Amino acid sequence: MLRKLLLTVCLAGIMISLGAASTVSGDEGVQFPTGFRNWYGVNTLIVTKDSPLFAQIPGMHMIYVNAKGLETLKNGGPFPYPDGSVFADDIHDFLLKDGSYIEGNKQAVGTMVRDAKKYAATGGWGFQAFAGGDPTKPLIPDTAHATQTCFTCHIPQKDHGFTFSTYIP
Repeated sequence: MLRKLLLTVCLAGIMISLGAASTVSGDEGVQFPTGFRNWYGVNTLIVTKDSPLFAQIPGMHMIYVNAKGLETLKNGGPFPYPDGSVFADDIHDFLLKDGSYIEGNKQAVGTMVRDAKKYAATGGWGFQAFAGGDPTKPLIPDTAHATQTCFTCHIPQKDHGFTFSTYIP
C-alpha cells in the first residue's frame, strides 16, 4: 500500500487543467499545477527513514488528482486515464511534535500529466518535479531523465494506468 501511494507521482509532470493557470514549463512542456490543493485529495503518505524509499523521496506526500482523472480513479478504470488527467504530489519535510507528524517546509511538487500522443514514450504520461514547489525551478530536463527518474517506477503499474493511487472513500 505504501508503494502504491508514494509512487503515484514519482516526482512527475503536469499540464494545465480545468482552468488552473499554468506557469513555467519544463523542457518537455510539462506545466506547474497551479491550484492543485483545490483538487481531490487522493492520499497522504509519510516516507520515514525506516522506508526503503527514504533515500529517493523522503517526506510527507499529499497526493491530488484533478477532476479530469477523478472518475477513472474512483471507478478503478477503465484505463488508460483520459488525456488531461493530472496527479500532483505536494512533498514536504515533516516534524514529529507531541507524538504527531506535522507538515514542514515544502521540498518539491511532483506532477504527472496524461497526454497519450505527446508522452507515448513514457506510457502516455509526462513527468516533472519543481524544486521547493517553485514553478520556475523544474528538475527534470527531458523525457530521457523522466524515464530514468519516474517512469521506470511506474512500469509495473501498467495495468493500473501506470499509477499507484487507488480510491479510498
